[in-house]
Amino acid sequence: MKLDQEIFDAFVVQDTAAQGDKPVYRGAVEQRKVADLPAGDVLIRVAYSSLNFKDALSAAGNKGVTRQYPHTPGIDAAGVVAESGVAGFAAGDEVIVIGYDLGMNTAGGFGQFIRVPADWVVKRPSGLSLAESMIIGTAGFTAALCVDKLLQNGLRPEQGPVLVTGASGGVGSFAVALLAQLGYDVTAMSGSESSHEFLRSLGASDIIGRSDYTEVSPKPMSKELWAGAVDVVGGDILFNVIKSLQYGGSVACCGLVASPQFQASVFPFILRGVNLLGVDSVNLPLEHKRQVWQKLATQWKLSHLAELETRLGMNELADALARVLRGESTGRLVLDLSA
Repeated sequence: MKLDQEIFDAFVVQDTAAQGDKPVYRGAVEQRKVADLPAGDVLIRVAYSSLNFKDALSAAGNKGVTRQYPHTPGIDAAGVVAESGVAGFAAGDEVIVIGYDLGMNTAGGFGQFIRVPADWVVKRPSGLSLAESMIIGTAGFTAALCVDKLLQNGLRPEQGPVLVTGASGGVGSFAVALLAQLGYDVTAMSGSESSHEFLRSLGASDIIGRSDYTEVSPKPMSKELWAGAVDVVGGDILFNVIKSLQYGGSVACCGLVASPQFQASVFPFILRGVNLLGVDSVNLPLEHKRQVWQKLATQWKLSHLAELETRLGMNELADALARVLRGESTGRLVLDLSA
């Protein structure tokens, strides 16, 4: 049988409402043909994917993420090249794809095959297995970019504690573990009391709730507490973090779970010289992605990477995505499509 005629399983989200009713989006495992995939340079048999907040938004019908349905989400994929139309990849190569348009408006990693442009694809670095690359996934990769930016801006362990907001989620938990492994004193902010033991196992030396950071004080600045921070949630929590940075400190911002907007003033920036560092992993140039993947496979490889993982099958995907959307997931959720 030609590969184009091969049948594979995919998690497909579509509007299930009656015509004219308000859209109701539901996902289910369906069979697809390889021939139905979009055009691209590299056909990949997916072994593993992972769950991210953007996947949950896509599965919920968020048109800011995915414009057309039916659709297969999954912004992460790791697998083996089945066919290649370019010289840089050959059948049998183990590869990783994260970001760009995968899982947004291009059929994503929640299917057993994807077809993508070659300039979205990175060969698996030798220090990581395919499964380990998806424990990292977009969330862990983004956390690594945040840490890298903080280090580039001069953050050192002896300067004091580093705060991680949204610490029990995918990005936050990876950031806690990586910073702790690099020798930093990490304070984890989480609204989930049940996650405290998990966060301490990753290396958090202290855990705080969100209550002191959810409302903006009229004071332009707060007590200097944090040498640096990784913020996953955005909103007013982000500005409260900015107001409590030490002189010259930086916060790497990569999320908007709470809100894409926040109240702000210039005082922390012009009186304490603090820095707000934006982080994007979606459209990062491919060569930079290769460099970060190499670092994550070597000197930044977590010694307890497996402790972050919860492994899922396709039949568990719908419920897991709903938990991610509600902010109830902990650590990294990895989808196994290798069977």
